[in-house]
Amino acid sequence: MALKMHPSLAVHVGEWLKTEIVDPAGVSVKALADHFGVSRQALSTLLNGHANLSADMAIRFEKAFGMKADTLLRMQTAFELAQARMHEADIKVERFAKAA
Repeated sequence: MALKMHPSLAVHVGEWLKTEIVDPAGVSVKALADHFGVSRQALSTLLNGHANLSADMAIRFEKAFGMKADTLLRMQTAFELAQARMHEADIKVERFAKAA
């Protein structure tokens, strides 16, 4: 049986990166965006939890801060699944039965 995480425990990976990595490093979003070669808006949108983490951006964080991209992407997936679970009752799909 798989463990089920309560949706309220899921944290958006961008918000986590902001509070646990970017802010403690004392770097501005603009400076980090320049370092990453991305727009300030794209990075800000991620760090404020309004955009999902891409594999490309996960690798940038891995190279800059040492966090494994795989771990960051698993965090993103866990968050997305928790969000979907909050409204899974609205998803009307029945078990698929194989044709005889």
